[in-house]
Amino acid sequence: MHVIHGHKHVPPEHRGASIAIGNFDGVHRGHRALIREAKAKAREKGTASAAMVFEPHPREFFQPNEVQFRLTTLNRKLEIFEKLGLDLVFVEPFDADLAALPGEAFIERVLVAGLGAAHVVIGYDFYFGHKRGGNPELMVRSGEELGFGVTVMPPIAEDGAVFSSSSVRLHLAQGDVKGVTHMLGEPWRVSGRVIGGAKRGTGMGYPTANIPMPKGTTLGHGIYAVRTHLDGQTYDAAAYLGTRPTFDDGHPVLEVFLFDFNGDIYGREIEVEFIDFIRSDRRFRSAEELVVQMEADIAQAKAVLSAN
Repeated sequence: MHVIHGHKHVPPEHRGASIAIGNFDGVHRGHRALIREAKAKAREKGTASAAMVFEPHPREFFQPNEVQFRLTTLNRKLEIFEKLGLDLVFVEPFDADLAALPGEAFIERVLVAGLGAAHVVIGYDFYFGHKRGGNPELMVRSGEELGFGVTVMPPIAEDGAVFSSSSVRLHLAQGDVKGVTHMLGEPWRVSGRVIGGAKRGTGMGYPTANIPMPKGTTLGHGIYAVRTHLDGQTYDAAAYLGTRPTFDDGHPVLEVFLFDFNGDIYGREIEVEFIDFIRSDRRFRSAEELVVQMEADIAQAKAVLSAN
């Protein structure tokens, strides 16, 4: 898969693709439907299949002082796109110049002159251009006038619920990571560099790898059954996110206890995949009472992971 940054200097061999366009935060099942359609049109037209994403997320550009909860980093999106079999990804810088382009100019300069798009796939709620002046109707009309195909995808839903990034965030806030797996098509992941902690877990016989959560993350506090990826190896684990009410009610940090692992991983990058929710966070009367509960939590996490 080729990754191309910007639309101004696209190599000739990468022009003329069938392109799914969006922010793709989370790359949930609605997004995946757009990608499947782009791949189908690519096969039909004999073109490369592609996605276009905007970086940073437009919301981050327009609201720089507000912390945004991004479900997936750009690197994670690229990993998923490659796994889904796309040939190309266009990463379009979202800056003041792009934000100022009217919808018509975005189509003419970026999609036609820049990418030479053969076909464009967008969602029913895709708005673009200055002050969101462009809409699916404009894209269809422009495609007819300028010679590229357009598919507008309807809402992708199940049991009346539309798949959306905001819905994924809501389920994460409730700790429903199993439901999120259903919406994404795979478990939600976070990554980070292991930092030092108070070593309370080590003192209680359960040393943890602690990583700060990405800014803005609203994940329900509690215990989770997780899988941890480190240097190409995968380890079953139990993770805790919370304020440690039994001890200090401090800043939330993700604490991960890897099963059957004895190495030193401070300062190393790990990726944590959330499989299921075990229980909510709560205060215990003593560290000893907490240890008894931790033993039960770990046993339940192991049972969950053996079944998934």
